[in-house]
Amino acid sequence: MKKRLPPSVRKYIRKEKARIRRQVLDLSLQEKLIQDLYKKFEMKKNVQRK
Repeated sequence: MKKRLPPSVRKYIRKEKARIRRQVLDLSLQEKLIQDLYKKFEMKKNVQRK
């Protein structure tokens, strides 16, 4: 079961996704950048648990 991210992090991700979609026209690059954004927070979340 995945735990949800804190509200402040979800807000930051939402704003970053909007920025990426505005600035990057290539759809495949958009998806890659958004996935990288989520991976960055997943790694931070895993480090905090240990």
